[in-house]
Amino acid sequence: MKRIGMQTSARVRRSGQEGFFLIEALIALLIFSLGILGMVGMGGAAIAAQSDAQYRTEAAGWANEIATQIALNVDRSNLATSLPEFAHQPIDGGYCTFGGSASAQAVVTDWVDKVRGAVPGVAGLPGASDVSQQIQVDVSAAGHNKVTVTICWQPPSASAIAFAPMRRHTLITYVN
Repeated sequence: MKRIGMQTSARVRRSGQEGFFLIEALIALLIFSLGILGMVGMGGAAIAAQSDAQYRTEAAGWANEIATQIALNVDRSNLATSLPEFAHQPIDGGYCTFGGSASAQAVVTDWVDKVRGAVPGVAGLPGASDVSQQIQVDVSAAGHNKVTVTICWQPPSASAIAFAPMRRHTLITYVN
């Protein structure tokens, strides 16, 4: 009789654990799925950060290019009158919105076209426009012939977000 009672209690214990493995498997699958989704999200964020870094590097290159062109093409015999000719939309109209007259210097107009991607074979910066590039020139005694180049662009990853701020790179140099 003891033996029958033991078999009955073993069956009772086993029947209380039925289906527990299925719950464990489902929980493990849920945790695994969340981990995979997290990794996919991190990959997307890493790609966006890499693209943003690439555009920042390109903007620094564009700013350096125009600063070099200004330094090479300015008339050093009369900086006070020749340097301001390179000013392009020198009035701040808000974040990455500039006003004032555009430069008539071919070096500057060609540079603006390159930055905004209007030159065949030159990619330019995404979202860059004529009004999002600025060159300010300060030839006053306190300014010491300071040239400030500001480049703004809108990366593709931010264009899907409503009211995403434009990216901005500013270079300050002195021409003597």
